[in-house]
Amino acid sequence: MDSPKVTTIETTDITFGLGRPHKVILFNDETHSYDEVVRQVQKATGYDPSKCEQITHEAHTKGRAIAYVGHLERCEMVESILAEIRLGTKIEEA
Repeated sequence: MDSPKVTTIETTDITFGLGRPHKVILFNDETHSYDEVVRQVQKATGYDPSKCEQITHEAHTKGRAIAYVGHLERCEMVESILAEIRLGTKIEEA
């Protein structure tokens, strides 16, 4: 007798019943040094330094960048950490 086939499904906070995904927008900042912003983005998101530098560079050159995408509660936490040093942010539905 054959055993039933099992399918493994990976889920993220975006797909597993936690509501619609949201994104944290980071705006360009003229008050803090580039490195300060990179460090704060890393603290807020947990991303590696290279990704945080990419986000910071995009915000610096384009005026805004998506810093994080996830469920609303996590986005609010990321935004609050960015706000610790008064970085400009906004949460939008993704």
